[in-house]
Amino acid sequence: MEKSLFVVFLHCSVLLSLSFLIPAFHGGSIAEAVRTKDGSEAWGYVEVRPKAHMFWWYYRSPYRSEDPGKPWPVILWLQGGPGASGVGIGNFEEIGPLDTYLKPRNSTWLRKADLLFVDNPVGTGYSFVEEPNLVVKTDYEAAADLTTLLIEVFNRNESLQKSPLYIVAESYGGKYAVTLGLSALRAIQAGKLKLKLGGIALGDSWISPEDFVFSWGPLLKDVSRLDNNGLAKSNSLAEQIKGELDAGKYVEATESWNELEGVITSSSNSVDFYNFLLDSGMDPVSLTASELSRQIAKRRYLRYLNSLRSSTPGGGGDLDSLMNGEIKKKLKIIPDDVQWGGQSDLVFTALEGDFMKPRIDEVDELLARGVNVTVYNGQLDVICSTKGTEAWVEKLKWDGLKSFLSMDRTPIYCGDSKMTKGFTKSYRNFNFYWILGAGHFVPVDQPCVALSMIGSITQSPVQSKFISH
Repeated sequence: MEKSLFVVFLHCSVLLSLSFLIPAFHGGSIAEAVRTKDGSEAWGYVEVRPKAHMFWWYYRSPYRSEDPGKPWPVILWLQGGPGASGVGIGNFEEIGPLDTYLKPRNSTWLRKADLLFVDNPVGTGYSFVEEPNLVVKTDYEAAADLTTLLIEVFNRNESLQKSPLYIVAESYGGKYAVTLGLSALRAIQAGKLKLKLGGIALGDSWISPEDFVFSWGPLLKDVSRLDNNGLAKSNSLAEQIKGELDAGKYVEATESWNELEGVITSSSNSVDFYNFLLDSGMDPVSLTASELSRQIAKRRYLRYLNSLRSSTPGGGGDLDSLMNGEIKKKLKIIPDDVQWGGQSDLVFTALEGDFMKPRIDEVDELLARGVNVTVYNGQLDVICSTKGTEAWVEKLKWDGLKSFLSMDRTPIYCGDSKMTKGFTKSYRNFNFYWILGAGHFVPVDQPCVALSMIGSITQSPVQSKFISH
């Protein structure tokens, strides 16, 4: 299909559904799948546990090739939060084919791969639980549900089984990604899951909360958003958090983390945690994760999503209204009593005891198993700062770490521009990208670099001259 026709179809299919319902049964659970007549999209629910329903949405790239010598990649996108919707935010705000005005996105990652968005964990976005106690309480419980979903989606589709799957995560999604990676490997080895794991990419990911909270004060002092008094307060609370983590008091550490964000907010005149060049609320995509952590803050989060506008770069239409209006009508299978994001307040609270736990060991295990792991980070991010990311990377026990750290970086350029857009270096199965001029949401702030980067990570057959070394 010609590119222009594909875009027109995607736009129109939001307004006029061209799909049909296919009930499917597998392993005792029920999966509902819907697909467009031309096969360019499919979506559905998987009952990952009794009364726990996870929603997924798959886009087949119009650039997809079937060359067995150059396998076409599939990207599974995992959003953070916890409680933020990949089907909504990742899809319409960041990398999907359409923006929140349902206009074509030139920088969609479909140019490099097929895309699979999942509202993870259950209770997020369109995913829902019939009983509140069924939301997950740990990253590993979330990984088990995601593995069940992958079994449902991949085991019945031979075309997908031929494509390497790349798990790409943002923010708290990084913790989901590494636990899912290990869970998926076990399922593959046991013969329960039919897919090829191509690699894992961790974008501005919350892998080591301790390293991040210790990075906030020094980083913001260096860029003049904190003075010495603010730095002292920040470091004091970071030490308190470290003590709580060392004592295994993870819920208390989450409470102290929330307090630390408050101290930094007041001491910096409300710096945006996702871009230190901005004040909080100026970036329409960003939301401070602590806004999910308390009842008042959760309501602020939902109101914030509802207020997204295109008046600021990276914005768009009213995401909440879009997902509960046009998109819900298009999808057809969302139950009438399910509101997109309606159970988000359950998700963070349930994960409160896991929120501050590190997942460095899981990254180490993936590397030891030979899985390709990529880390990419936006220069302007605070909450998952590059400074904090470098700190946890240096804690890896991976036997290639010393060689990796001793290497020089390679500069990144984009298109015909001679301006440096970032740096990268790779050693064996570990890769790191430093993305200049980007905050927490790298695909939004630097779409050109992000698109070329993801092409390199996934070894997409469709390459470009965006990045030159």
